[in-house]
Amino acid sequence: MDTLKDHSFKQLVDQHPRAIMLATTEPTITYVNQQFCRVTGYSVSEIVGLKPSVLSSGFHSEQFYADMWRTIAEQGHWEGVIWNRRKSGEIYPQWLNIFPIEQEGERLYAGAFLDVSELNPRDRGLESMAYFDTLTELPNRSLFREFLNAKVSQCESGGSQFAVLFIDLDFFKGVNDLHGHDVGDQVLRQAAASIRRVMRESDVLARLSGDEFAAIIDLDHGDAILETVGQRIVDVFHQPIPAEDKDHFLSASVGAAVFPKDGTSGDDLLQNADRAMYEAKNAGRSCFHRFRQDESERSLQEQRVAEALVESLKTTPEEFSVVYQPQFDLTSDRLIGMEVLVRWDHADIGPISPAEFIEVCERRGLIHELMERVVACVVADLSSLTTAVPRGLGLALNISAGQFADARLLALIEPIVSQTRRLGWVPELEITETHLMHLSPRYRRQLEAFGRDGVRIAVDDFGTGYSSLAYLHELPIHILKIDRQFVARLGEERRDLQIVSAVLGMARALELEVIAEGIETDAQRQHLVQLNCLKGQGFLMARPMRWAQLSQRWLM
Repeated sequence: MDTLKDHSFKQLVDQHPRAIMLATTEPTITYVNQQFCRVTGYSVSEIVGLKPSVLSSGFHSEQFYADMWRTIAEQGHWEGVIWNRRKSGEIYPQWLNIFPIEQEGERLYAGAFLDVSELNPRDRGLESMAYFDTLTELPNRSLFREFLNAKVSQCESGGSQFAVLFIDLDFFKGVNDLHGHDVGDQVLRQAAASIRRVMRESDVLARLSGDEFAAIIDLDHGDAILETVGQRIVDVFHQPIPAEDKDHFLSASVGAAVFPKDGTSGDDLLQNADRAMYEAKNAGRSCFHRFRQDESERSLQEQRVAEALVESLKTTPEEFSVVYQPQFDLTSDRLIGMEVLVRWDHADIGPISPAEFIEVCERRGLIHELMERVVACVVADLSSLTTAVPRGLGLALNISAGQFADARLLALIEPIVSQTRRLGWVPELEITETHLMHLSPRYRRQLEAFGRDGVRIAVDDFGTGYSSLAYLHELPIHILKIDRQFVARLGEERRDLQIVSAVLGMARALELEVIAEGIETDAQRQHLVQLNCLKGQGFLMARPMRWAQLSQRWLM
């Protein structure tokens, strides 16, 4: 049957740049044009009369085809990427458009397609596809997901493995900010070409968005190649990228997830590769990292905590409260001060450990909002006191290193400073030794300014950061707090006894006060007194407590 009756129209369709096929509803192929024969490898005599399924790659599930035909029935056409097979057996991606037509009372289906593997964004006819990234000429996120879903379908039936890589360019934002988007675009094009150059021909590389790329790596011969390709991508950025007569230095953080071990759907694999990439960033950037379930669970928990933090800080700040850890003279049990500790009791989750949420606050830039709530609670408590209280007590707040860079810090703590002075107390700021060692000269000047304003600076967790005597001598600090891990082993490990003794000797040389943390037994207390450490805090003397309990017991 000559389906195309009009000779001039048939000649036009035969010469059309897209491959075209007509099929009946039975279904049987009734017509193909010359481009169809060129792409598929079948001649007209070989293909006409056969079922369209002869072209099937086997990649797609029955549900895929059911959804396709439902879309045609409901919307009158279907358009998308589909994987088919040439006569040679090679599997390739098509951009296919299927729509019904009526001819002489007979219903037919027309299929017009392009061979995606042969195309790039400069080819005519791709404007409507929006499947390629015009900057790098790589597949974009949409086409990558099509490739990925097809690969999952293929490997589900064949039992083979493949990996998804998620690639993020470290420090690229700085290029855009400093040199502008034109230079940034040049760097991105060259970065994409560099990644493509170190991958195998069979691997798929796509640009997802911005400075994020993704790849599909076949692992038919084992997963040793995964480490090789991943490291090649990292290593290629050890060389600078030239643009506008200047060398630009980037690095790449690469994460990988393997099918089916790390996910059985395209969405899961891409998400898990993304999580592995963030672990690579957390490890210091410029490295390759494979997905691990335990790390993913920690990451998910952090995300849940972060989302809850944002919501609680904005809508239910009353979930956050403070308790006070009393500090004592170890020889007389006289109260000498207190440390402010924050608590969070989430309405749905329940109490959440500060060890879990404070670090998330710091990483997610929420620490200022949390400290606003802490300050509000402390000021409300202090306001309830008259001046007829013991004088000279210290009131310590824990401050993260990032807050010293925040111009709002001085205004934030000013209400507490005012209240402590009204009571004749001394305000203190605690910063961990590890954070203190990485403070820039600018932040050290901020510490000096606090000192001149009568705010004492305490080094928390001292003994864990390996500070030198010379370094400590340069810093405007007043108090060293011996870390609880050394106190806990006093009497058990001679080395810990020596460490505490060395800290005390260092403090005396620098004319600093010393407070021991985590005192839980009378033996620990006696060892500290014998070493001439006369101030401390811990469960032996008192646990952290609410303001009402503390004030009634020691301040009234």
